[in-house]
Amino acid sequence: MNYIKRLIDNELQRKLDASGAVLIRGAKACGKTESAKQFAKSIIQVDRDENIPLLFETAPKRILMGDTPRLIDEWQVLPKLWDHVRHEVDERQQKAQFILTGSAHPEENAKMHSGAGRFTIVDMRTMSWQELGLSSGKISLADLFKSKSIDIYDEPQELDLIIGQLIKGGFPRQMNSSVAQAADINRAYVELLAEVDMSRVSQTKRDPLKVRSLLKSLARNTSTLVDNAVLEKDIKEHENRSLSRPTIYDYLDVLQRLMILEDQPAWSTHIRSTHTLRNSAKRHFTDVSLAAAALGANEQTLFNDLKFTGFLFESMVVHDLRVYGQANDAKVYHYRDSSGLEVDSIVQKHNGDWCAFEIKLGIGEIEEAAANLLRFAALIDQQKSGIPKSLNIITGTGMSYTRKDGINVISFASLGA
Repeated sequence: MNYIKRLIDNELQRKLDASGAVLIRGAKACGKTESAKQFAKSIIQVDRDENIPLLFETAPKRILMGDTPRLIDEWQVLPKLWDHVRHEVDERQQKAQFILTGSAHPEENAKMHSGAGRFTIVDMRTMSWQELGLSSGKISLADLFKSKSIDIYDEPQELDLIIGQLIKGGFPRQMNSSVAQAADINRAYVELLAEVDMSRVSQTKRDPLKVRSLLKSLARNTSTLVDNAVLEKDIKEHENRSLSRPTIYDYLDVLQRLMILEDQPAWSTHIRSTHTLRNSAKRHFTDVSLAAAALGANEQTLFNDLKFTGFLFESMVVHDLRVYGQANDAKVYHYRDSSGLEVDSIVQKHNGDWCAFEIKLGIGEIEEAAANLLRFAALIDQQKSGIPKSLNIITGTGMSYTRKDGINVISFASLGA
Protein backbone atom coordinates (compact mmCIF):
# COMPACT_ATOMS: atom_id res chain seq x y z
CA MET A 1 0.00 0.00 0.00
CA ASN A 2 1.34 3.41 -0.96
CA TYR A 3 2.13 5.73 1.93
CA ILE A 4 -0.50 8.38 2.57
CA LYS A 5 0.98 11.59 3.90
CA ARG A 6 0.05 12.29 7.51
CA LEU A 7 -0.48 15.67 9.10
CA ILE A 8 2.29 15.03 11.61
CA ASP A 9 4.90 14.57 8.86
CA ASN A 10 5.79 18.26 8.78
CA GLU A 11 6.09 18.32 12.56
CA LEU A 12 8.30 15.24 12.46
CA GLN A 13 10.65 16.84 9.92
CA ARG A 14 10.76 20.08 11.90
CA LYS A 15 11.63 18.30 15.14
CA LEU A 16 14.26 16.12 13.47
CA ASP A 17 15.90 19.31 12.25
CA ALA A 18 15.83 20.68 15.79
CA SER A 19 17.00 17.77 17.96
CA GLY A 20 19.24 14.75 18.07
CA ALA A 21 16.38 12.29 18.60
CA VAL A 22 12.60 12.29 18.11
CA LEU A 23 10.16 10.08 19.99
CA ILE A 24 6.95 9.21 18.13
CA ARG A 25 4.34 7.85 20.52
CA GLY A 26 0.87 6.53 19.84
CA ALA A 27 -1.37 3.49 20.11
CA LYS A 28 -0.47 0.24 18.39
CA ALA A 29 -1.26 0.23 14.64
CA CYS A 30 -1.84 4.00 14.35
CA GLY A 31 0.91 4.26 11.70
CA LYS A 32 4.00 5.33 13.67
CA THR A 33 6.44 2.95 11.99
CA GLU A 34 5.28 3.69 8.45
CA SER A 35 5.59 7.43 9.00
CA ALA A 36 9.00 7.05 10.63
CA LYS A 37 10.21 4.93 7.70
CA GLN A 38 9.63 7.88 5.35
CA PHE A 39 12.43 9.72 7.18
CA ALA A 40 14.69 6.93 8.44
CA LYS A 41 17.83 5.73 6.65
CA SER A 42 18.17 2.55 8.74
CA ILE A 43 15.89 0.60 11.05
CA ILE A 44 15.99 -1.84 13.94
CA GLN A 45 12.79 -3.44 15.27
CA VAL A 46 13.30 -4.21 18.93
CA ASP A 47 10.13 -6.26 19.37
CA ARG A 48 10.78 -8.56 16.40
CA ASP A 49 14.45 -9.55 16.57
CA GLU A 50 15.12 -12.10 19.33
CA ASN A 51 18.83 -11.31 19.21
CA ILE A 52 18.38 -7.67 20.19
CA PRO A 53 18.18 -8.22 23.99
CA LEU A 54 21.36 -10.31 23.93
CA LEU A 55 23.15 -7.80 21.73
CA PHE A 56 22.03 -5.02 24.04
CA GLU A 57 23.57 -6.77 27.04
CA THR A 58 26.89 -7.46 25.31
CA ALA A 59 27.41 -4.55 22.90
CA PRO A 60 24.65 -1.93 23.20
CA LYS A 61 26.42 0.56 20.92
CA ARG A 62 26.03 -1.87 18.02
CA ILE A 63 22.25 -1.36 18.16
CA LEU A 64 22.73 2.35 17.60
CA MET A 65 25.11 1.97 14.64
CA GLY A 66 23.64 2.61 11.20
CA ASP A 67 22.73 5.32 8.73
CA THR A 68 20.91 8.25 10.29
CA PRO A 69 18.22 9.00 11.12
CA ARG A 70 18.17 5.49 12.60
CA LEU A 71 14.71 4.18 13.48
CA ILE A 72 14.46 2.19 16.71
CA ASP A 73 10.98 0.67 16.54
CA GLU A 74 9.12 -0.26 19.78
CA TRP A 75 12.05 0.93 21.89
CA GLN A 76 10.10 0.54 25.16
CA VAL A 77 10.66 -3.25 25.02
CA LEU A 78 14.16 -2.38 26.25
CA PRO A 79 13.62 0.78 28.36
CA LYS A 80 17.35 1.12 29.09
CA LEU A 81 17.83 1.97 25.40
CA TRP A 82 16.57 5.45 26.20
CA ASP A 83 19.63 6.42 28.19
CA HIS A 84 22.00 4.87 25.62
CA VAL A 85 20.38 6.94 22.88
CA ARG A 86 20.63 10.03 25.08
CA HIS A 87 24.35 9.50 25.69
CA GLU A 88 24.94 8.80 21.99
CA VAL A 89 23.22 12.06 21.05
CA ASP A 90 25.44 13.87 23.54
CA GLU A 91 28.56 12.34 22.04
CA ARG A 92 27.67 12.95 18.39
CA GLN A 93 26.43 16.53 18.85
CA GLN A 94 24.39 16.29 15.63
CA LYS A 95 20.74 16.67 14.71
CA ALA A 96 18.41 13.97 13.33
CA GLN A 97 20.30 10.95 14.65
CA PHE A 98 17.47 8.75 15.94
CA ILE A 99 13.73 8.21 15.64
CA LEU A 100 12.18 6.14 18.43
CA THR A 101 8.65 4.77 18.16
CA GLY A 102 6.66 3.31 21.02
CA SER A 103 3.13 2.02 21.59
CA ALA A 104 3.41 1.90 25.38
CA HIS A 105 4.94 4.07 28.05
CA PRO A 106 7.57 2.23 30.14
CA GLU A 107 6.81 1.45 33.75
CA GLU A 108 7.30 4.36 36.11
CA ASN A 109 10.03 2.49 37.96
CA ALA A 110 12.14 2.27 34.79
CA LYS A 111 15.02 4.59 35.58
CA MET A 112 15.43 7.01 32.69
CA HIS A 113 16.74 10.50 32.31
CA SER A 114 14.07 12.87 30.98
CA GLY A 115 15.92 13.42 27.71
CA ALA A 116 15.42 17.17 27.96
CA GLY A 117 17.54 18.98 25.40
CA ARG A 118 18.14 15.81 23.37
CA PHE A 119 14.66 14.52 22.51
CA THR A 120 11.60 16.10 21.00
CA ILE A 121 8.22 14.35 21.02
CA VAL A 122 5.61 13.80 18.30
CA ASP A 123 2.23 12.43 19.37
CA MET A 124 0.54 10.35 16.70
CA ARG A 125 -3.09 9.33 16.48
CA THR A 126 -5.11 7.26 14.05
CA MET A 127 -6.10 8.92 10.79
CA SER A 128 -8.39 11.94 10.71
CA TRP A 129 -11.18 12.38 8.18
CA GLN A 130 -9.00 14.74 6.19
CA GLU A 131 -6.23 12.12 5.98
CA LEU A 132 -8.74 9.41 5.11
CA GLY A 133 -10.08 11.53 2.24
CA LEU A 134 -13.53 11.80 3.84
CA SER A 135 -13.19 15.55 4.46
CA SER A 136 -12.29 18.15 1.86
CA GLY A 137 -10.52 20.22 4.53
CA LYS A 138 -11.87 23.40 2.92
CA ILE A 139 -12.64 24.83 6.36
CA SER A 140 -9.33 24.78 8.16
CA LEU A 141 -8.77 25.15 11.87
CA ALA A 142 -6.03 27.62 10.93
CA ASP A 143 -8.65 29.87 9.30
CA LEU A 144 -11.02 29.52 12.26
CA PHE A 145 -8.22 30.87 14.44
CA LYS A 146 -8.05 33.83 12.06
CA SER A 147 -11.79 34.51 12.60
CA LYS A 148 -12.55 34.04 8.90
CA SER A 149 -16.19 33.65 7.92
CA ILE A 150 -17.23 30.62 5.91
CA ASP A 151 -18.51 30.52 2.35
CA ILE A 152 -21.41 28.15 1.89
CA TYR A 153 -20.16 24.62 1.26
CA ASP A 154 -22.69 21.91 0.57
CA GLU A 155 -20.67 18.80 1.39
CA PRO A 156 -22.95 16.80 3.66
CA GLN A 157 -22.33 13.17 4.52
CA GLU A 158 -25.07 10.60 4.84
CA LEU A 159 -25.75 9.19 8.29
CA ASP A 160 -25.00 5.71 6.92
CA LEU A 161 -21.42 6.70 6.09
CA ILE A 162 -20.89 8.38 9.46
CA ILE A 163 -22.13 5.34 11.36
CA GLY A 164 -20.03 3.05 9.20
CA GLN A 165 -16.96 5.17 9.93
CA LEU A 166 -17.64 5.10 13.68
CA ILE A 167 -17.33 1.32 13.47
CA LYS A 168 -14.49 1.29 10.96
CA GLY A 169 -12.28 3.90 12.62
CA GLY A 170 -9.06 5.54 11.53
CA PHE A 171 -6.48 2.77 11.67
CA PRO A 172 -4.44 3.06 8.44
CA ARG A 173 -4.65 -0.63 7.54
CA GLN A 174 -8.45 -0.46 7.58
CA MET A 175 -8.74 2.15 4.83
CA ASN A 176 -9.63 -0.31 2.10
CA SER A 177 -11.62 -2.66 4.32
CA SER A 178 -15.39 -2.92 4.40
CA VAL A 179 -17.19 -1.92 7.58
CA ALA A 180 -17.76 -5.59 8.43
CA GLN A 181 -14.10 -6.48 7.84
CA ALA A 182 -12.89 -3.55 9.93
CA ALA A 183 -15.33 -4.48 12.73
CA ASP A 184 -13.81 -7.97 12.91
CA ILE A 185 -10.27 -6.58 13.08
CA ASN A 186 -11.18 -3.99 15.70
CA ARG A 187 -12.89 -6.58 17.89
CA ALA A 188 -9.77 -8.73 17.66
CA TYR A 189 -7.74 -5.66 18.68
CA VAL A 190 -9.87 -5.32 21.81
CA GLU A 191 -9.67 -9.05 22.57
CA LEU A 192 -5.88 -9.06 22.32
CA LEU A 193 -5.77 -5.96 24.46
CA ALA A 194 -7.73 -7.74 27.18
CA GLU A 195 -6.01 -11.11 26.91
CA VAL A 196 -2.40 -10.19 26.13
CA ASP A 197 -1.39 -6.52 26.12
CA MET A 198 -2.82 -5.56 29.51
CA SER A 199 -0.71 -8.24 31.19
CA ARG A 200 2.36 -8.00 28.98
CA VAL A 201 2.95 -4.28 29.38
CA SER A 202 4.11 -4.66 32.99
CA GLN A 203 4.45 -8.43 33.35
CA THR A 204 1.48 -8.46 35.73
CA LYS A 205 -1.40 -10.86 35.15
CA ARG A 206 -4.73 -9.10 34.72
CA ASP A 207 -8.12 -10.78 34.41
CA PRO A 208 -9.32 -10.56 30.77
CA LEU A 209 -12.98 -10.76 31.85
CA LYS A 210 -12.55 -7.78 34.16
CA VAL A 211 -10.65 -5.87 31.48
CA ARG A 212 -13.50 -6.45 29.01
CA SER A 213 -16.05 -5.30 31.59
CA LEU A 214 -14.10 -2.09 32.16
CA LEU A 215 -13.70 -1.48 28.42
CA LYS A 216 -17.45 -1.90 27.91
CA SER A 217 -18.18 0.53 30.73
CA LEU A 218 -15.75 3.07 29.29
CA ALA A 219 -17.40 2.62 25.88
CA ARG A 220 -20.87 3.20 27.32
CA ASN A 221 -19.59 6.41 28.93
CA THR A 222 -17.64 7.75 25.94
CA SER A 223 -17.51 11.57 25.78
CA THR A 224 -18.83 11.95 29.33
CA LEU A 225 -17.50 13.01 32.71
CA VAL A 226 -17.29 9.78 34.67
CA ASP A 227 -15.22 9.01 37.75
CA ASN A 228 -14.11 5.64 39.06
CA ALA A 229 -17.06 5.38 41.43
CA VAL A 230 -19.45 5.71 38.49
CA LEU A 231 -17.51 3.10 36.52
CA GLU A 232 -17.65 0.74 39.49
CA LYS A 233 -21.44 1.12 39.72
CA ASP A 234 -21.90 0.87 35.95
CA ILE A 235 -19.91 -2.37 35.74
CA LYS A 236 -21.91 -3.93 38.55
CA GLU A 237 -25.20 -2.89 36.96
CA HIS A 238 -24.50 -3.76 33.34
CA GLU A 239 -21.87 -6.50 33.55
CA ASN A 240 -22.99 -8.17 36.78
CA ARG A 241 -19.37 -8.09 37.86
CA SER A 242 -17.57 -6.49 40.77
CA LEU A 243 -14.41 -4.43 40.20
CA SER A 244 -12.92 -2.65 43.17
CA ARG A 245 -11.85 0.95 42.75
CA PRO A 246 -8.15 0.08 43.22
CA THR A 247 -8.50 -2.49 40.40
CA ILE A 248 -10.24 0.06 38.19
CA TYR A 249 -7.51 2.59 38.95
CA ASP A 250 -4.80 0.06 38.08
CA TYR A 251 -6.48 -1.01 34.83
CA LEU A 252 -7.08 2.59 33.77
CA ASP A 253 -3.42 3.36 34.41
CA VAL A 254 -2.35 0.48 32.15
CA LEU A 255 -4.80 1.56 29.43
CA GLN A 256 -3.28 5.05 29.58
CA ARG A 257 0.21 3.56 29.30
CA LEU A 258 -0.90 1.58 26.25
CA MET A 259 -2.33 4.83 24.84
CA ILE A 260 -5.77 3.22 24.44
CA LEU A 261 -7.42 6.06 26.37
CA GLU A 262 -6.91 9.77 25.82
CA ASP A 263 -8.78 11.90 28.30
CA GLN A 264 -9.99 15.38 27.35
CA PRO A 265 -9.03 17.75 30.19
CA ALA A 266 -11.18 20.56 31.52
CA TRP A 267 -10.39 24.08 30.32
CA SER A 268 -8.91 26.35 32.95
CA THR A 269 -10.27 29.82 32.34
CA HIS A 270 -11.73 32.91 34.01
CA ILE A 271 -15.49 33.48 34.14
CA ARG A 272 -17.68 36.39 35.26
CA SER A 273 -19.83 34.26 37.53
CA THR A 274 -20.10 32.74 40.97
CA HIS A 275 -20.32 29.30 39.36
CA THR A 276 -17.37 26.98 39.83
CA LEU A 277 -15.58 25.20 37.02
CA ARG A 278 -15.62 21.41 36.86
CA ASN A 279 -12.13 19.96 36.52
CA SER A 280 -12.94 16.35 35.63
CA ALA A 281 -11.77 15.06 32.27
CA LYS A 282 -13.99 13.53 29.60
CA ARG A 283 -13.07 9.99 28.65
CA HIS A 284 -12.34 8.91 25.07
CA PHE A 285 -10.79 5.90 23.40
CA THR A 286 -7.79 6.69 21.21
CA ASP A 287 -10.02 5.73 18.28
CA VAL A 288 -13.80 5.71 18.51
CA SER A 289 -13.97 2.36 16.69
CA LEU A 290 -12.55 0.68 19.81
CA ALA A 291 -15.57 1.86 21.80
CA ALA A 292 -17.88 0.34 19.19
CA ALA A 293 -15.79 -2.84 19.14
CA ALA A 294 -15.80 -3.18 22.94
CA LEU A 295 -19.61 -3.17 22.87
CA GLY A 296 -19.89 -5.34 19.77
CA ALA A 297 -21.93 -2.59 18.14
CA ASN A 298 -22.87 -2.89 14.48
CA GLU A 299 -24.54 -0.45 12.10
CA GLN A 300 -28.08 -1.44 13.11
CA THR A 301 -27.19 -1.07 16.80
CA LEU A 302 -26.08 2.52 16.24
CA PHE A 303 -29.08 3.38 14.04
CA ASN A 304 -31.36 2.15 16.82
CA ASP A 305 -29.71 4.35 19.47
CA LEU A 306 -28.90 7.69 17.88
CA LYS A 307 -28.43 9.35 21.27
CA PHE A 308 -25.49 7.06 22.04
CA THR A 309 -24.30 7.39 18.45
CA GLY A 310 -24.16 11.14 19.06
CA PHE A 311 -21.69 10.58 21.91
CA LEU A 312 -19.55 8.40 19.63
CA PHE A 313 -19.69 11.07 16.93
CA GLU A 314 -18.54 13.66 19.45
CA SER A 315 -15.60 11.43 20.37
CA MET A 316 -14.65 11.04 16.71
CA VAL A 317 -14.76 14.81 16.18
CA VAL A 318 -12.67 15.45 19.31
CA HIS A 319 -10.10 12.99 17.94
CA ASP A 320 -9.87 14.95 14.69
CA LEU A 321 -9.78 18.30 16.47
CA ARG A 322 -6.75 16.94 18.34
CA VAL A 323 -5.06 16.01 15.05
CA TYR A 324 -5.86 19.38 13.47
CA GLY A 325 -5.04 21.19 16.71
CA GLN A 326 -1.61 19.58 16.89
CA ALA A 327 -0.90 20.85 13.38
CA ASN A 328 -1.76 24.35 14.67
CA ASP A 329 0.15 24.19 17.97
CA ALA A 330 -3.08 23.80 19.92
CA LYS A 331 -4.65 21.40 22.43
CA VAL A 332 -8.26 20.33 23.00
CA TYR A 333 -10.21 20.84 26.23
CA HIS A 334 -13.84 20.87 27.34
CA TYR A 335 -15.84 23.29 29.51
CA ARG A 336 -18.40 22.62 32.21
CA ASP A 337 -19.43 24.66 35.24
CA SER A 338 -21.61 24.10 38.29
CA SER A 339 -24.66 25.58 36.55
CA GLY A 340 -24.60 22.71 34.06
CA LEU A 341 -23.38 24.88 31.17
CA GLU A 342 -20.97 22.91 29.01
CA VAL A 343 -19.18 23.29 25.70
CA ASP A 344 -18.00 20.15 23.94
CA SER A 345 -14.54 21.35 22.89
CA ILE A 346 -12.27 24.32 23.43
CA VAL A 347 -9.23 24.35 21.15
CA GLN A 348 -6.50 26.59 22.55
CA LYS A 349 -3.11 27.52 21.18
CA HIS A 350 -0.06 27.86 23.39
CA ASN A 351 -0.23 31.62 22.88
CA GLY A 352 -3.70 31.66 24.48
CA ASP A 353 -5.86 32.05 21.35
CA TRP A 354 -8.96 29.85 21.52
CA CYS A 355 -11.99 28.65 19.58
CA ALA A 356 -15.10 26.95 20.96
CA PHE A 357 -16.99 24.04 19.38
CA GLU A 358 -20.32 22.38 19.94
CA ILE A 359 -20.65 18.99 18.26
CA LYS A 360 -23.98 17.67 16.96
CA LEU A 361 -24.64 14.58 14.88
CA GLY A 362 -27.61 16.15 13.06
CA ILE A 363 -28.81 19.65 12.20
CA GLY A 364 -31.87 19.61 14.48
CA GLU A 365 -29.98 20.97 17.50
CA ILE A 366 -28.18 23.87 15.80
CA GLU A 367 -30.31 26.62 17.39
CA GLU A 368 -29.85 25.20 20.87
CA ALA A 369 -26.11 24.80 20.30
CA ALA A 370 -25.81 28.39 19.04
CA ALA A 371 -27.64 29.76 22.08
CA ASN A 372 -25.34 27.72 24.30
CA LEU A 373 -22.21 29.12 22.65
CA LEU A 374 -23.43 32.72 22.94
CA ARG A 375 -24.26 32.23 26.60
CA PHE A 376 -20.83 30.70 27.17
CA ALA A 377 -18.99 33.50 25.34
CA ALA A 378 -20.80 36.11 27.43
CA LEU A 379 -19.74 34.35 30.61
CA ILE A 380 -16.02 34.30 29.83
CA ASP A 381 -13.95 37.09 31.34
CA GLN A 382 -12.50 38.23 28.04
CA GLN A 383 -10.05 40.67 29.64
CA LYS A 384 -8.29 37.71 31.25
CA SER A 385 -9.01 34.89 28.78
CA GLY A 386 -9.26 36.85 25.53
CA ILE A 387 -12.10 36.90 23.04
CA PRO A 388 -12.86 33.70 21.11
CA LYS A 389 -11.36 33.62 17.64
CA SER A 390 -14.48 31.78 16.52
CA LEU A 391 -17.59 30.06 17.84
CA ASN A 392 -18.48 26.92 15.90
CA ILE A 393 -20.99 24.11 15.59
CA ILE A 394 -19.72 20.93 13.92
CA THR A 395 -22.44 18.75 12.41
CA GLY A 396 -22.36 15.31 10.85
CA THR A 397 -24.98 16.12 8.23
CA GLY A 398 -25.92 19.39 6.56
CA MET A 399 -23.94 22.19 4.93
CA SER A 400 -21.30 24.67 6.14
CA TYR A 401 -21.92 28.42 6.49
CA THR A 402 -21.59 31.38 8.85
CA ARG A 403 -24.77 32.47 10.62
CA LYS A 404 -25.89 36.11 11.05
CA ASP A 405 -24.80 35.97 14.70
CA GLY A 406 -21.26 35.08 13.57
CA ILE A 407 -21.36 31.43 14.63
CA ASN A 408 -19.96 29.01 12.08
CA VAL A 409 -21.90 25.86 11.22
CA ILE A 410 -19.38 23.34 9.87
CA SER A 411 -20.06 20.03 8.21
CA PHE A 412 -17.53 17.52 9.53
CA ALA A 413 -16.85 16.61 5.90
CA SER A 414 -15.45 20.13 5.34
CA LEU A 415 -13.21 20.39 8.42
CA GLY A 416 -9.43 20.12 8.26
CA ALA A 417 -6.18 21.40 9.67
